[in-house]
Amino acid sequence: MEDIPEDARPASKRKMSFGATVRAVLWSFLGIRKGKDYEKDVEQLNPIHVIIAGIIGAILFITILILIVKSVVAK
Repeated sequence: MEDIPEDARPASKRKMSFGATVRAVLWSFLGIRKGKDYEKDVEQLNPIHVIIAGIIGAILFITILILIVKSVVAK
């Protein structure tokens, strides 16, 4: 059987782990990423993992902001 290139595989069959996906999403929240690392991630990221990690990251970000605001306003 012929090997299929990574970028030609269906998106749900890509093999980057959820932990690596979370790390890539966190880097994207910061907005700093090397070009070649970004290209590598794009080829290997599973879109389902990206969506889940993005939602979790957004919820954590909003929760942290709310806690900071409540702390500052309470003083």
